[in-house]
Amino acid sequence: MLTGVTGAALAGMLVGGVAAASHDDSAPQPDKLLAQQQDMAAQESKAPKKDASTKTLAESRSKAASKDEKAKAEDSKAKKKSDGPKAILSGSTTASYFWDDGSGVNGDTGAPASGKPMQKGLFASPSWPLNTKVKVTYHGRSVTGFIGDRGPGAPSHDGVMLDLDTYTFRYLLDGEKPDSKYDAGTGEGHLQGVKWQVLSWGSGPGTKGDPQPLG
Repeated sequence: MLTGVTGAALAGMLVGGVAAASHDDSAPQPDKLLAQQQDMAAQESKAPKKDASTKTLAESRSKAASKDEKAKAEDSKAKKKSDGPKAILSGSTTASYFWDDGSGVNGDTGAPASGKPMQKGLFASPSWPLNTKVKVTYHGRSVTGFIGDRGPGAPSHDGVMLDLDTYTFRYLLDGEKPDSKYDAGTGEGHLQGVKWQVLSWGSGPGTKGDPQPLG
């Protein structure tokens, strides 16, 4: 009799426990599990993949390196352009001015020896080859011209080794223009300490090297 009651009681307790468990709010529900799985899937899709991130970083570094190389190349090109051609020979001298066009004005001795017409940027040297390219600088102002005539004559024996066209002479002096082709308009006949640079030797007659007095 006791055994039967006890067995029935135990069976009832088990059934009750199962029923209680089925109504327990703390137990995971199918809807909640589905929502949690969806949330996890969404987070995984948003998270950056390691391979893609690594590839993007490599591409960024490659683009940055390419930009740096391009910038360096442009800087180098700009520097070469600003520096211009290198001087073969350089020095300084006292310079005078002239304008020989066959007019006979101010001791004009006739057309330039090179056969080229008198013009801005045409200089005279007592010894350098005709058509030699020369850059002259004075007080920060520069002009590039060419040797197109012979001179100065006697003054070259006193150290005046360049004759500049009137326009170049006046520009080097004060940055202004001369009163006329034949007159610089300043009363100055010479510029001392004019720096010269031979950029290329001409193919005409003359002697390369340091300037020598005429004759």
